[in-house]
Amino acid sequence: MRRLLDRLYAAAAVLAAVCLASIAAVMLLQAGMRELNLPFPGADDIVSWLCAASAFLALGHTFRRGELVRVSLVLARLAPGARRHAESACLIGAAVVAGYTAWAIAKFVYESWQFKELAQGLIQIPIWIPQMSVVLGSLVLFIAVVDELVAHLQGRKTAYQAAEDARHANSDYSDRLS
Repeated sequence: MRRLLDRLYAAAAVLAAVCLASIAAVMLLQAGMRELNLPFPGADDIVSWLCAASAFLALGHTFRRGELVRVSLVLARLAPGARRHAESACLIGAAVVAGYTAWAIAKFVYESWQFKELAQGLIQIPIWIPQMSVVLGSLVLFIAVVDELVAHLQGRKTAYQAAEDARHANSDYSDRLS
């Protein structure tokens, strides 16, 4: 199961990176076509969909690497017992919020599909197609938060804590405020 989850997070991160590279490609293509006085209709639509996809698809991987804003600055100042309870509460709260977010976005996209809603830009495609990346990204984030919650409740070190410890072992304290 661990290998499957790690592959899921990595695959979502790779898709996010592909989206970022695609944004660059579309923008370069658009600039080149502009120099040739050729239009690139819908480039703005494509870039906006890719931006949303890259942001949401990277969330699960980013969370597990300890790169999302967390409350560790506050938690680090607590006694070990209090820290454990506070971190449990934070992870449970994050799981509830991430789960609700994934459900609400999925419901919204399902309604877009159900009503055969089309994109309002120059590219007239069913809007649920680009919206699916947001559903997938929010679902991967929910899975990642639940994964970390389970690890924490089982007394294992969370992936974000292990990543932070590894950074500190390499004298990288960029996650701390000065």
